[in-house]
Amino acid sequence: MSVWLFYHFGDPADPEGMWDSGAVDPPEEEGRTFMQVLSEKYSPENFPYRRGPGMGVVVVPTLPQGSPMKDRLNLPSVLVLAGCGISHAGEQREIAAFCAHVMELDLSHNKLQDWHEISKIVSNIPNLDFLNLSSNPLSEVVLEPSGAKAFARVRRLVLNNTQVSWNTVLILTRDMPELEELFLCLNEYTTVSASTVPCPTLRLLHITDNNLQDWAEVRKIGPMFPGLETLVMSNCNLSSIQDSEEMLRRLFPNLRSINLHNSGLNRWEDIEKLNQFPKLEDVRLQGIPLLQTYTNTERRSLMVAHLPSVSSLNGSVVTDGEREDSERFFIRYHVDYPEEELPYRYHCLVTKYGKLEPLAEIDLRPRCHAKVEVHCEDKVAEVSIRLDQTVAELKKQLRTVVQLSANQMRLYYIDKECVFGPEEMKYHTRALHSYSIQDGDELLVVPKAGRGTTTTAKPLSNLNSKTLTPPP
Repeated sequence: MSVWLFYHFGDPADPEGMWDSGAVDPPEEEGRTFMQVLSEKYSPENFPYRRGPGMGVVVVPTLPQGSPMKDRLNLPSVLVLAGCGISHAGEQREIAAFCAHVMELDLSHNKLQDWHEISKIVSNIPNLDFLNLSSNPLSEVVLEPSGAKAFARVRRLVLNNTQVSWNTVLILTRDMPELEELFLCLNEYTTVSASTVPCPTLRLLHITDNNLQDWAEVRKIGPMFPGLETLVMSNCNLSSIQDSEEMLRRLFPNLRSINLHNSGLNRWEDIEKLNQFPKLEDVRLQGIPLLQTYTNTERRSLMVAHLPSVSSLNGSVVTDGEREDSERFFIRYHVDYPEEELPYRYHCLVTKYGKLEPLAEIDLRPRCHAKVEVHCEDKVAEVSIRLDQTVAELKKQLRTVVQLSANQMRLYYIDKECVFGPEEMKYHTRALHSYSIQDGDELLVVPKAGRGTTTTAKPLSNLNSKTLTPPP
């Protein structure tokens, strides 16, 4: 359903309505109100099309003189007002009248530095589900507990790069009974404080690009968000996972996915401890010191073998076939380790598969060269030949060996393991690799008749002996 919002006003600072018509831009201000930016961006001149669902008819009461509102707006349910210089809310009655149907609001990269002003905006948008406040300067701002009640209906909150204090995070989460997703990236946290009031509804926490090196800080997050299913804390320099197996099982009882990309983990014992999270099925672990010395194949195989319950590793599904191959690889990889250095997982897998011998190394690449014996009359020479060339090219190579031109020689291939005798190589364009020539095989060059010499015929059986004679 489309929406048309009707409102008539007069602005004493703009008696001719030039700003409304778009004739000139208004002067730059240090900070602008939410309603000023909203009315300008979503006016018919700047936002001419009614785009999709999420709109409703709103009857706006007569508002005071000087309101910046246009006579009508095309206002969607998803508002993007990023980087618009907003520092204040503006008239709350206008926000309530025009934003009753709004569900998502992006206020990132603005100048909001007062929680009271943010609360004015949020409290007048009753259906707000998603709020993005990223990159607003909130580091020195105190949020009063009474102000947090305005966020009670928000389910997804983004506070990336705001440097918002952890104490403010606790105040917010205590009064957000429907909060499901929380983003706290790039806020320079080195420590966090425990909360006495948990937030059981939170399912996803993004806390990447902070500096939470000590597992003791991560430990505080578990009781704070007991329903947490996804924890993303890449680039946080976490050095180790220190709790006991029993503690880990209680710490994140519902965790299904964890992202520790570019952390500081450098022991396989830390990887094995991830198995203690009872519901964990998705792990992302790239760029950690532990894996730097391994090849790509070794990294994945060893990780899969260490994490028997994980069904997705670094975004790729772990199939049953890959798991078995990885577990067998794990046993063979450690077969020469001293008994005291064998990991616990090795003994578990030996119980499952038994002790496995190393696989034979078979090179399946096609051969490129072969060393053969070239026989011509009474001369024998060992020659290295390329197998990617043709018979015609081989004859050219042999000219200097047998002192014959290519059109003066008949060429035979003798497989030393074949009982059928020599095979004449009469097709000039045939590739040598098609003969399956091996090291030690022989080539017989027979001068063609008519060059002033004669050849002595010998029995055909002699062609497989060391004394090679051409056929009659």
